[in-house]
Amino acid sequence: MIDLEGLASLRTSLEADGYEIDVEEGERVAVVISATPAACAECLVPASLMVPMLEHALKVPGDRIDLTYPADHEQ
Repeated sequence: MIDLEGLASLRTSLEADGYEIDVEEGERVAVVISATPAACAECLVPASLMVPMLEHALKVPGDRIDLTYPADHEQ
């Protein structure tokens, strides 16, 4: 089970930079981060750094997280 407080905190941070996060939990945790028209392109960390952040915030092992990033930020 994901940590809902951690998700809420991460959601608030991402929304401040113009991004949305959707999380679906099943056997794996699917995380989709998408850019709004107000997104700050320089504010989103590379996906390789986001996975550890998700792991910490959601309290889920990183190898269970499937992350989908906005196309222009896939790194």
